[in-house]
Amino acid sequence: MGKKSKKEKKVKGAEKTAAKMEKKVSKRSKKEEEDLEALIAEFQTLDAKKTQVVESSCPPPSPRLNASLSAHPEKDELILFGGEYFNGQKTFLYNELFVYNIRKNSWSKVDIPSPPPRRCAHQGGGQLWVFGGEFASPDGERFYHYKDLWVLHLAMKTWEQVKAPGGPSGRSGHRMVVCKRQLIVFGGFHESTRDYVYHNDVYAFSLDAFAWAKLSPSGTAPVPRSGCQLTATPEGNVIVYGGYSKQRIKKDVDKGTLHTDMFLLKAEGADRWTWARLSPSGVKPTPRSGFSVALGPNNRSLLFGGVQDEEEEERLEGDFLNDLCFYDLAKNRWFAGQLKGSKPEKRKRRRGHGAEDSHSAAQDGDGGLEGQPPPGPTEVVTEVVAEDGTVMTIKQVISSPEGEPLKLESEEEEDGAGDEASGQQVEPCPRSNAMLAVKHGLLYVYGGMFEVGDRQFTLNDLYSMDLHKMEEWKVLVEMDPKTQEWLEESESDEEEEEAEGAEGGGEEEEEEDEEEEEDSDDSGDEGEEEEHPPRQVNEKYTDYLSRTEPYWVKLARQNLGPDAKEKKTLKVGHAMAKAFYEGST
Repeated sequence: MGKKSKKEKKVKGAEKTAAKMEKKVSKRSKKEEEDLEALIAEFQTLDAKKTQVVESSCPPPSPRLNASLSAHPEKDELILFGGEYFNGQKTFLYNELFVYNIRKNSWSKVDIPSPPPRRCAHQGGGQLWVFGGEFASPDGERFYHYKDLWVLHLAMKTWEQVKAPGGPSGRSGHRMVVCKRQLIVFGGFHESTRDYVYHNDVYAFSLDAFAWAKLSPSGTAPVPRSGCQLTATPEGNVIVYGGYSKQRIKKDVDKGTLHTDMFLLKAEGADRWTWARLSPSGVKPTPRSGFSVALGPNNRSLLFGGVQDEEEEERLEGDFLNDLCFYDLAKNRWFAGQLKGSKPEKRKRRRGHGAEDSHSAAQDGDGGLEGQPPPGPTEVVTEVVAEDGTVMTIKQVISSPEGEPLKLESEEEEDGAGDEASGQQVEPCPRSNAMLAVKHGLLYVYGGMFEVGDRQFTLNDLYSMDLHKMEEWKVLVEMDPKTQEWLEESESDEEEEEAEGAEGGGEEEEEEDEEEEEDSDDSGDEGEEEEHPPRQVNEKYTDYLSRTEPYWVKLARQNLGPDAKEKKTLKVGHAMAKAFYEGST
């Protein structure tokens, strides 16, 4: 055999390093996972009490991200499974199965005996196949990574765990697609308390033989990553785009990388695969992580949303996105998904339901889907107050094509005057880790999350758009502000007990708090010289803060000035409220 080139040696060296790191992580995380296995077993004991299939109508599922949303292969339904929710103190994992009836615009919950354990960041699709994912401890500090494979037999409504040897190691953040009677799994990561490892291996599961096989493609593979776009082509090939990975540059310091490269995993014949790098043309997506993907009509895959993180000193800030990017598989070309809009009227913006200001994507020059790229992005910063009084600053980068300048705030108010009569065109607020599905050429976007300072907002809204017409987004389920809960780490144990309502409880108390907040807001606007909101008899500090937080945040902003950081404004506002509360008699 001839000598290996430097490039080949470098690749082999990287593979050996990754293998060593994986062994190291596996050893350290073994005890952690053993502890979590006991907790998982406890949940499975509860699931074992289910003895029959029960399907019942229900309100929309609670807020979540990193679930799987799949189109039913035969019925006009979408299937939602699993996911996670974090309320600031506690992490909730789900293994619930929900079905959305497209024609009736209604949800139902299906309880099936012996379901997969609770998880998030798994992959689902097809009949409904579920592989891998993770389970987190309630404090979100320890993780258990699954390597199990499940199938939901939709006709019989039964779960089956497929026990086949030789499959991928435990992981989450991987990607899986159905390709020519095979499930193709690529990438992902495994994390313990102190270490982590990212993968770039490829496995195939035969839907005929029910057997795993590790592929060994020739050529240069993508570097290890998670959260990438994985798309199967009609020819039986697989396309990989983007993703995220991080590496440790020194003790307790990690550096993240947003990947923007693109690869083709080509099937050369029976059990023969080759990696090849792609250089697509067109308007490529901006670098991001946490984006969501789906396969649309006309041999095009689509990418939605995500977050572009920016590191400032020791602070990490993210710009959340809600744009659509399309990739033409046949032409190897990216292009921006511009909405045509209604011809009789200009595009409008609508303030979201008490949480965010959603800005519409602008119309391209000829109204077509593949119009010319916009002359330049415009950054729009909107500040609104959530239902619980949290002040949110949402930064959004949108395009402003020629012929349709961005509207000023005064123009938005003028447009809003006729909203009740004409109806507004809206779009999902910027977010990451949303769930996507396409059925009959309609794109559905459910849930996800965005962050404001140290607070995370998890969503449960549902939008749809006709990908053939590309005219407008339709709101099928609006976000319910009552589902937004956030508990600070420093809050009392009593509030931790209230965290059990994260799955939908405590709505009556929230409604009372909302009424009190409205009363305090109204009285606060009558005059700035008015005294601070008084403490009520036997009122706890947490209740007082929940009721009066908008007042104290506003007062803190007046004292600190408009240039103060949002996190600092909130801290000062809370400190002022606590000082007044403790000084009251």
